Amino acid sequence: MTIIIENPLWNQPSHPKLIKVHRAPGSYRSYATSLVSLPAGSLFTPITNHFFIPERTWPSVEAPDGRHTDLNSDLFYVNHSCAPSLEMDMTKMEARVSRYRDLREGDILTFFYPSTEWHMVQPFECFCNEEVCLGRIVGSEQLERAKMRGYWLNPHIEERLRKENRKAAEKELVTVKEE
Repeated sequence: MTIIIENPLWNQPSHPKLIKVHRAPGSYRSYATSLVSLPAGSLFTPITNHFFIPERTWPSVEAPDGRHTDLNSDLFYVNHSCAPSLEMDMTKMEARVSRYRDLREGDILTFFYPSTEWHMVQPFECFCNEEVCLGRIVGSEQLERAKMRGYWLNPHIEERLRKENRKAAEKELVTVKEE
C-alpha cells in the first residue's frame, strides 16, 4: 500500500542501481521494480537511511522493541504481496531477496506486511492477485496463525506469536483445571 509522495524527504533516486520507482495516479498505485537479478536469500540492500519515529503510522515499518521506522528511501515504494519478492529484516536492517525465489530484473518489489507488523494502523484488501492471496491484510496479531505458516517473519513478530501461544495454552490449562 503506497501513496504518491509529491516531495519525498530523501534524495531520489535513493537506490539508482537497484530500484526503479513507477509513479501512478491514484492512491496506493505507485510501486518499485528491481533493476538487478539476484539469487534467493541474497542481500538486496541494507536499510540505512531510515529514522525512528515516536509512534506507528500507516507507512511506518515496525522494528524490534515496538519501535517504528520511516524507511526514508525508495524502499517506501516496496508494496505488500502475499507472495513477496523481498524480506524486510528489521533486526538486521536489511532487505533480502525472498528465500523462496530468485529476483529478476524487472520484478515488482514487494514484502509481506505482516512479517514486520504486529498491529497495522490501516488494514486493507490485498490486490496482489497471487494464488496464495490472503485477502484482507492485517497485522500478525489479528491474522489467523494457520495463514502465517510458510511465511518468513521477523524475530520480533515470531516472539510475540510465541508469547500469545503461551498465554492461550496457560488459559486453556486453567480452564481445564477449573472443570
